[in-house]
Amino acid sequence: MRRLLLAAALLALAPCFSASAQLPDRPIRVIVPFPPGGASDIVARLVADTANRTLTHKIVVENRSGANGNIGMEAVAKAAPDGTTLGQCTIGNCAINAAIYARMPYDIATDLTPVFWSASVMNMLVVRNDLPITTVAEFLSYARANPGRLSYGSSGFGSSNHLAPEMLKGMFGLDILHVPFRGGAPAMQALMGGQVDFMLENVPTLVAAMRDGRFRGVAVSGAARDPAVPNLPTFVESGLAGFVVEPWFGFMAPRGTPAPIVAALNRVFNEALADPTVRARLADLGAKPEGGPPERFVAHVQSELAKWQRVVDDNKIEKLQ
Repeated sequence: MRRLLLAAALLALAPCFSASAQLPDRPIRVIVPFPPGGASDIVARLVADTANRTLTHKIVVENRSGANGNIGMEAVAKAAPDGTTLGQCTIGNCAINAAIYARMPYDIATDLTPVFWSASVMNMLVVRNDLPITTVAEFLSYARANPGRLSYGSSGFGSSNHLAPEMLKGMFGLDILHVPFRGGAPAMQALMGGQVDFMLENVPTLVAAMRDGRFRGVAVSGAARDPAVPNLPTFVESGLAGFVVEPWFGFMAPRGTPAPIVAALNRVFNEALADPTVRARLADLGAKPEGGPPERFVAHVQSELAKWQRVVDDNKIEKLQ
């Protein structure tokens, strides 16, 4: 991680230049290592599509899911370091996975270069409409009264929507069953179909279906309420001090990508994120724009790596082989 910080710091010292002159002269591929329809995919496409309005060589988003994001990000790590391949880096594949996998197919510090922190979101606790649960207190009471009967869906083992319920499980001794899926959208479909009872999934994945009444919102996991669902309290407001989970998304490139190209890409994405339409769309989805230089992103990744390692250790979550 020290190498990541050093690389980002060097980028900050790069001289000013025309971004367009430094961009690749071919289309740019952004690998989203999760299925279409989830928050990661939605945010990546919004930023990429907006950036494409000013680019000669367009950005193409490619979904390549599997192994909680490891398959797609491994492809990024092994790609040519010429700026034509980026990967969607998330709380899962760039922070949590390092704590839960016994062997990783890539190393964040040595195989990848930070480019841009696009956005962060909250997770939202939602339950089936037929469950007698409208508050966090009622959720905890129901789970305690029905040990082994509540199941929750997630976008995969080791995702934030897997580990956030595991944090609740450890805090309150709950007996709940994890049912992993290959993405947030398939897990949401299972919730609507009654195959799982609740989720603690990213707000952008859930908000439209929740507004349509497909399931009931209970609380959000941010430090403050989410403007997209202002009627829902935070877990902290509900009495769970310290329970704050804010998933995030950004782009990384293969290690060795020239600093001028990284800086040019960073500038293009920051310009896209500054677009009022993009910011309004993110707010409506329940996502907060982040932006800034690469070193801001890598500092956040470093803090998240440490946080989720502690969660895995404290909850004695067995590593995947």
